[in-house]
Amino acid sequence: MIEREKANGKVRTNVTIADVALRAGCSKTTISRYLNGKFEFMSAESKERIAAVIEEMNYRPNNLARSLKSSRSRLIGVIMADISNPFSSILVKGIGDACAAAGYHVMIANMDNDPVREKEYILSMLDQQVDGLILNTTCSNNEFLQEMADRRVPMVLVDRAIEPAIFDVVKTNDFQATLDLLQYVAEQGFGKVGFFSQPVGNIGPRLNRRKAYRQMCDGRLKQAPQEYAVEISQPEAVKEQVRDFLQRNGEEKKFIFTANGVAMLSLLHAINELGLRIPEDVGIGGFDDWSWASLVGPGITTIAQPSYDVGAKSVERLLLRIQRGGKAKPKIFELPNKLILRGSSQL
Repeated sequence: MIEREKANGKVRTNVTIADVALRAGCSKTTISRYLNGKFEFMSAESKERIAAVIEEMNYRPNNLARSLKSSRSRLIGVIMADISNPFSSILVKGIGDACAAAGYHVMIANMDNDPVREKEYILSMLDQQVDGLILNTTCSNNEFLQEMADRRVPMVLVDRAIEPAIFDVVKTNDFQATLDLLQYVAEQGFGKVGFFSQPVGNIGPRLNRRKAYRQMCDGRLKQAPQEYAVEISQPEAVKEQVRDFLQRNGEEKKFIFTANGVAMLSLLHAINELGLRIPEDVGIGGFDDWSWASLVGPGITTIAQPSYDVGAKSVERLLLRIQRGGKAKPKIFELPNKLILRGSSQL
């Protein structure tokens, strides 16, 4: 039963796990399993119903008592490569919401794609007794991460995978999404397609998207790859890259593929500065579907990534790892992207 009593003139609500179970129509054991991240044999409908009841009743588990009983801190460390872009910030919101629903708190660090800071943050968070880590890795500390795997540190990688797989990975199917967009572009009659990305380096998603682009060049596009490394801090250089792409392809119908939303913004600025029309002078499209995409010119064709769901799924996997312990074989989860077709890719 929900008891309401006045203390110092304020109304206090004491909600128990039994109250939540009664309202959700399930057992206390099921609620306990949900709070501890044990989602196996639990339907998506049940998880959604329990989460809604917890929010409705404003139920807050006694984390201190639970952590003393289980020797856990109820704290999850989250380390992002670059939290400034919308993809990452929405992903972190998914992590935060899922952790809160499961009775965990979140500690967040941003490493600005710096491998040294990545290692420092991992060690610092482990020193602070986090129960597990969610990492958007730089893909430059593979040996160090192998050490973490050997120590059986509960960890899940988001968006960026490393080879060989040593932790669970939650990402999107960016390779297939790139193929789908470029297939559509070819069908629309664009004769030449350029690949514009921030420096690819070892970063998994950029490598996957470039690999898909090169595959399409060898196949449906029937062209030599034309690849440009976009330095977003150098707008004049980006404008020169656009000029070069246009000039080298003459009268062909041209299309710029961008590997992420940050590069897309830089390219759109360059196109505007050069007085070019979309799609008459050059088509454009790529990752990500940010809020402004439908408002620019004829609307920008994009690949929408389920970043919030990536974050939530990573928490689900991490809590399972924390609960089970041991060294189970890592799994890779690819969530589907969605191709959003707009005027920028339609001749």
